[in-house]
Amino acid sequence: MASVSSGRDRSRLLTPRRLGAEQEQRARRYLERAGLRWVASNVSFRGGELDLIMRDGACWVFVEVRYRRDARFGGALASITRLKQQKLLHAAALWLAQRGGSFETVNCRFDIIAITGTALEWLPNAFNADV
Repeated sequence: MASVSSGRDRSRLLTPRRLGAEQEQRARRYLERAGLRWVASNVSFRGGELDLIMRDGACWVFVEVRYRRDARFGGALASITRLKQQKLLHAAALWLAQRGGSFETVNCRFDIIAITGTALEWLPNAFNADV
């Protein structure tokens, strides 16, 4: 028996994962135009993920990319809680430790790219390991 088509081709619809990947690419291109050099994307550890790892000269830059379609619930920046910051710090500490470094021995910072709708906001050094 032949399958019946619903009449809709959904292959072009943006899934949340695909939309997130597009916004991370947008953030990466923005930071590269600002002079940062891309190192890695979507590095996962138990308990946290690093969206982008960049270099700004001799400084490691760990970038959290947040996207919200609109500001109805506070926008992208409002979604970065203290718990989220702690998870990012944990993941960055693990990543540095894999390379023989730590927050005490390596120059690094934590940036946020907050995208609400089409507006992109870059917050360099948005928080630090003293959270």
